[in-house]
Amino acid sequence: MGRPKQFDPDDAVERAMDVFWRKGYAGTTPQDLVDALGIGKGSLYNAFGSKRALFERALRRYRDSQAAALVEMLEEPGPVKARLRKTLEFLARTDLADPDRRGCMAVNTAAELAGTDEAATELVRRMFARTEDAFRALIEEGQRSGEIAPERDPAALGSLLLNTVVGLRLVARVTENPDRLVRVIDATVDSL
Repeated sequence: MGRPKQFDPDDAVERAMDVFWRKGYAGTTPQDLVDALGIGKGSLYNAFGSKRALFERALRRYRDSQAAALVEMLEEPGPVKARLRKTLEFLARTDLADPDRRGCMAVNTAAELAGTDEAATELVRRMFARTEDAFRALIEEGQRSGEIAPERDPAALGSLLLNTVVGLRLVARVTENPDRLVRVIDATVDSL
């Protein structure tokens, strides 16, 4: 009979997600993961196979929690532009309040691994597509309610809003002036 696992795999993935989110894939060493998870290297590899496999699970965990939360905020009841503003302001506040200024793990992964890691790139591509689809649906709803002009292209505006979020989250990592983010949010909502 083998020894029982001395750790919770779900908790371990959550802790690993935090390490990868702060340090990136390349910047995270197996020792960083061992220290964060409180397990030995053998247990790490027995449970997850490799650093790469654990990273993929952590990125999926991020997708399932963070990206899903953004979509849920966009789908709340109320005026479309108010929901968009609330969502963008929430992202900006969250990023600015984070002492590590981690930004968005998906954006960070795209910047670090796109073009060199097809599996990670595909996961991020799908996260971005889901977010863009949620923005497109929001625009279409705004067109039906009369908040957004019907001649505007919902797909193009969905792409623009995704691009705005990616830029907003990157700028939030380095800005010392929160007013810059407020200006971006105001200009984005006013442009619709």
